[in-house]
Amino acid sequence: METLLLLNRWLHITAGFIGFFVAPAALYVRKGGSAHRFWGRIFFWAMIVAGTTALVAAVLKSLTFLLLTGIFSLYLAWFGYRSIYHKHLSRGEERANRLDWAGVGIGTAVFAGTLAYGLLHLKTNPVPVVFGGIGLFTTLRQARAFRRTGPWPAGQWLLNHISGFVGSYVAAVSAFSATSLTFIPFPLSFLWPTLVIIPPMLWVQQRYKKQFAQGHHPEKVVEVRIQPELG
Repeated sequence: METLLLLNRWLHITAGFIGFFVAPAALYVRKGGSAHRFWGRIFFWAMIVAGTTALVAAVLKSLTFLLLTGIFSLYLAWFGYRSIYHKHLSRGEERANRLDWAGVGIGTAVFAGTLAYGLLHLKTNPVPVVFGGIGLFTTLRQARAFRRTGPWPAGQWLLNHISGFVGSYVAAVSAFSATSLTFIPFPLSFLWPTLVIIPPMLWVQQRYKKQFAQGHHPEKVVEVRIQPELG
């Protein structure tokens, strides 16, 4: 068991560090270009590995908070990746499929549980309330979007893509900060990445929204290449 935990720990640390340094590269290069897609894929799989190993450690050590944080990071990485397949929803051509609804359903249940857990431990650990609230807002908003009978607002899938991947990165940085930057007091050690990274993300999204409102198509704002549909 100890060998398994040690191997899982180092795999988690390695994947986390890869994601930590790769995400800025994906954000720096031209959005939608080949370099962006390359670094984005590496970041996505690094987050999948980091999140999965966090779940393994949480289950083996019975760490509820780690379990919920791992699921939070995994869901947002999936949300960001899956959003690039929702371009057709902006045209009203198709509806969300079973894979989309399964992800939203699982995410809603988990984040509702995270929020409930946080409320029960609010005095000692307010972090689950923040992460659970953000996650629940995301899944409920997405479920409402999937139920739309008409086309999505222009570029909504792109805004979701940004939210998902940046949110997953915030979760990774938060976990690193809480475990390694011990000079920062808790819960600020967990929450400062949200306070620092999310406002610039909202500013960028607002800029895109203005361009979409002016009639610019998302394909003109960023280079878009959608892979074959999954699910």
